[in-house]
Amino acid sequence: MTENIPGFASTRLLLRLRTRQWVLLALLDQHRHLGRAAAAMNISQPAATKLLQQLEETFGVPLFERKARGMAPTPYGEALVRHARWVLTDFGVVCEELEALRSGLSGSLRIGSVPGAVPELLAPALVAYQRQHERVAVSVVVDTSDVMLRQLARGEVDLMLGRLTEDHSADDFDSVPLLGEDQVVVVRKGHPLLRRKSVTLHELVQWPWLLQPPGSPQRGRFEAALREAGIRERLRVTETASPIAMTALLEHSDMAAVMPASQAAHYARLGLLQVLSAEVPMRVPPIYLITRRAHSLSPAASAFVALLRPSS
Repeated sequence: MTENIPGFASTRLLLRLRTRQWVLLALLDQHRHLGRAAAAMNISQPAATKLLQQLEETFGVPLFERKARGMAPTPYGEALVRHARWVLTDFGVVCEELEALRSGLSGSLRIGSVPGAVPELLAPALVAYQRQHERVAVSVVVDTSDVMLRQLARGEVDLMLGRLTEDHSADDFDSVPLLGEDQVVVVRKGHPLLRRKSVTLHELVQWPWLLQPPGSPQRGRFEAALREAGIRERLRVTETASPIAMTALLEHSDMAAVMPASQAAHYARLGLLQVLSAEVPMRVPPIYLITRRAHSLSPAASAFVALLRPSS
């Protein structure tokens, strides 16, 4: 009768696995060498070999291939390694939350965000959140959407403020639009272009540019805008996703950059940058609140989401 219980077969399989095998999978993928993986676990290589053999017998498929310079995962191994990392990451999150509770806090919150979401969305919501939940340990990571999505998929952040990219399946995430705004061109104070009443895109491309790395939504749409305008010139480009590097490089050079209007207004208030009177025909989608579809949010993360979506 138990064979007909939904999920029973996979549960029985799970009971045959050992925690050490999950750790071995992650380390073997990292080091691609059985001896080094065994050393990282502080066990002998024969013991590691036996753990791997038992794991392959359990699933009935080869998980790693021995190469001249080490080992490489098979397609079966890649799938299992991916889930092993999820298991270890989720367990790490549980340990962090338990430690937070033990130290008198009420959990932890890890937020990923694109730079453009910081001034208008992240900063005000986070200040209000910390007033209400002083015992939650908060960490914030700022990067491009493609990088943030990979971290979200691995469970390294609880939620993110950004955009879905073509490299990630929308079926894996839930997304809610929060902020849509224009993109503007910014330069340092005193830049020669500020003397003009307006600047065309054809004139702008003659100057050096500071852009996000390839793969980011903003970079792709900027390049699409150039193509649509018939501009084929090769730009002088410096690439960075770091807001600190971007503002410092702009402040000390004649480079131009594209950023959301709210982010540009933030730097203008600080007296660091100024917005050019230039129209950049970039169709950029709104910033979304993005979470993993197959994973429920922690109470700490749910409380932050409630501040971002007060009407929900």
